[in-house]
Amino acid sequence: MRTRPMLILSALLLSPGLLLSAAAGAAVDIGISINVAPPELPVYEQPPIPAPGYLWSPGYWAWGDTDYYWVPGTWVQAPQPGYLWTPGYWGWSNGAYLWNGGYWGPHIGFYGGVNYGFGYGGSGYAGGEWRGGTFFYNRSVNNVANNTQITNVYNRTVVNNVTVNRVSFNGGNGGVTARPTAEEQVAAHEHHLPPVADQVKHEQVARANPALRAAANHGAPPIAATAHAGALTGPGVVGARGAVATHVGPVHPAAAAAVHPAASPPAPPKPEVREVRPPQGAPPAAPAHPPAPQPEHKAPPERPEPEHKEEH
Repeated sequence: MRTRPMLILSALLLSPGLLLSAAAGAAVDIGISINVAPPELPVYEQPPIPAPGYLWSPGYWAWGDTDYYWVPGTWVQAPQPGYLWTPGYWGWSNGAYLWNGGYWGPHIGFYGGVNYGFGYGGSGYAGGEWRGGTFFYNRSVNNVANNTQITNVYNRTVVNNVTVNRVSFNGGNGGVTARPTAEEQVAAHEHHLPPVADQVKHEQVARANPALRAAANHGAPPIAATAHAGALTGPGVVGARGAVATHVGPVHPAAAAAVHPAASPPAPPKPEVREVRPPQGAPPAAPAHPPAPQPEHKAPPERPEPEHKEEH
């Protein structure tokens, strides 16, 4: 039986990017849902931090019209001192995968129990902490060793108390089974800020690069992480383990959805468009982007977890 993706129109599609969190789009109650799970998380190394004051924003799979595409992990600056990034995650709900957007806040909230690596082991954040107005980096997790400008560091071994895997979604068949802790539930109701401009731009640039489509890279994107948001070429660009070398230079927007015929799977069925609203009183879901049917993906070699200097 052929899987048929369902596309649900969203007012959030009018916004630049799919990073918007439920907190940022509380007035929107129409989202996009997909009934195919996102690919596994790729294995990659963290690029060096570009300068003091940058925080890690882990990579994730986003949905773009007919396929998932990889948004590389990157370094960004927090919108204000004291704020930390809670990554977005895919969650299974009512027969579809829904995207729960990330946000900035004073504490780390629930991100589906997904092990994004580099301090995001499924719950909380072990990559660093704010002390006053200065961010201190855990050098056992972050790639800060060769940056002589960064002296605000400490060393704390990270112990994982979760099953190590590369699953990129919560719930459903094969998904992570984590549920929010009491602390994460409290964090969900704190004041949140949406993704910063660099994060929105970074996602847009990733969407415009055909090499980052799951149909083209089979789950091993040639650009898995970057040192600078929006820069997919040059120093600080890291590929996923097992990625096939390919041209990853700037791409004209018109080529955003183009994939070389040799790498393309059969065209997916035309999405069914319909409007769905959550039950009365339920919190609005941020747009989800479930993938169109894809070819069987070859998983990259079993990884040491995508943590820098850290086993997951």
